[in-house]
Amino acid sequence: QVQLVESGGGLVQPGGSLRLSCAAYGRIFSVYAMGWYRQAPGKQRELVADITSGGSTDYADSVKGRFTISRDNAKNMVYLQMNSLKPEDTAVYYCNAHRGRDAYWGQGTQVTVSS
Repeated sequence: QVQLVESGGGLVQPGGSLRLSCAAYGRIFSVYAMGWYRQAPGKQRELVADITSGGSTDYADSVKGRFTISRDNAKNMVYLQMNSLKPEDTAVYYCNAHRGRDAYWGQGTQVTVSS
């Protein structure tokens, strides 16, 4: 079992920044690939960014150049730095850990971008 707890969401103005954090508890964190997903009202959950156990990253086209995913295996943490936020980034953001058939989700943290 892996438990994931997100934090760092909130209300921010367009053009602003937020950093989301995800704390992982349980099995060996370093072997899991980690991802951030988001779900806006009335829309399907979508992948925002992903980082492998080796540190390779991938991003949705809509956030490339604005968001950065990183991980600290010593602290069992994964982060999502979000810059130049837009109203369309408004969603609940979820942390995900996956390895083979194993997949775990956090409870989500709300990000609202509005003036």
